[in-house]
Amino acid sequence: MTPSGPSDSPAASVRTRPGHSDPSAPLRCAAVIPAAGRGVRLGPGAPKALRALGGTPMLVHAVRALARARAVSLVVVVGPPGEAAQVRTLLDDHLEHLADDSTEVVVVSGGDTRQDSVRLGLAALPEDVGVVLVHDAARPLVPVDTVEAVAAAVRAGAPAVVPALPVTDTVKQVEPGGEPGGPEPVVATPERAALRAVQTPQGFDRRVLTEAHEKVPAAGEGATDDAGMVERLGVEVVLVPGHEEAFKVTRPLDMVLAEAVLARRRATDAF
Repeated sequence: MTPSGPSDSPAASVRTRPGHSDPSAPLRCAAVIPAAGRGVRLGPGAPKALRALGGTPMLVHAVRALARARAVSLVVVVGPPGEAAQVRTLLDDHLEHLADDSTEVVVVSGGDTRQDSVRLGLAALPEDVGVVLVHDAARPLVPVDTVEAVAAAVRAGAPAVVPALPVTDTVKQVEPGGEPGGPEPVVATPERAALRAVQTPQGFDRRVLTEAHEKVPAAGEGATDDAGMVERLGVEVVLVPGHEEAFKVTRPLDMVLAEAVLARRRATDAF
């Protein structure tokens, strides 16, 4: 493992790939993983990305999934504000045996909102990165094939790509407002066939995503979906098939499901 820099360095490199500076090489693909959220819906305890899944923090699972993709040569982890050194130490302790130890992993401090954190992750990317994947740390079990499919679609010319699944439940649109937990009047029932549930990693031409973060203002807690920001620029977003195992771990029941998926992988795939 490449030695880490001093603990007060703004960006801590965990692992490096040789030859990044070759000017004749094609533009690289990098992944940004915002991991600064607290995850209050999971209950009290460590930040969501640091909760253990199968004895290993969810963030580590997410980093491994992105780092194992052949398309990805750099992973930027955006930790809680002021905690880059602690997150770097955590990754140092768990990433000894990446499938591809030529992947570079860098840690930077995040901001108060997800939008701030993604912006800071983008700012940490070197100039030779042209394709950016943004992935939720709370989707620790995304299959490598899904990562590769998103990156390939961007490299093929799509400015913004999102993995998604058909919606299986009937969805109701309600009138906002009212008492929390109280009755909500239904105003419409969208056609289910036209709906998709989106996942991550979401892939972008770097210039498009950078422009979105420069021009789309933060409101409230900021944007929760980078593709939605790109849509507001009038740029087309396309979908590729997602995967059921790329679900987001948000509530305690999701942790139970994630543990079951991980146990099955370990039993059948030597994961």
